Amino acid sequence: MMEQRQENDQVLDAETWPQEAEAAINDIRKHVKSASISPILKSNNQRIYINLMTLEEASYCVEMSAAGFRVVGRKYDDTSLSTIENMNYETPYALLNSISQKYRESFGGELMNKLLDLAKNSEG
Repeated sequence: MMEQRQENDQVLDAETWPQEAEAAINDIRKHVKSASISPILKSNNQRIYINLMTLEEASYCVEMSAAGFRVVGRKYDDTSLSTIENMNYETPYALLNSISQKYRESFGGELMNKLLDLAKNSEG
């Protein structure tokens, strides 16, 4: 059995994947309608599944693995999409950028506000 490793060489196991998934979910929470670990699809030391609803209210099931993030279904708890057709994205941001126009607008708006705040603070 192959072990998955993070950059700091920490082994990811069935207990660590949920922590990593929660961290990813927290990073995107402001820019999606909802995101949570699937209560039905079981995680293991290879992957974990996240149910995601975009701001457009489109539902997805996303697989998070050492290869990245990949849409595996077009509804919650669904893994019926072909693995060949759906590419892996290195980050949840890249995946959302490809499937949600409102994500791009939300993320871009937040970034613009932070830049404006920085500009105001540097003038002061």
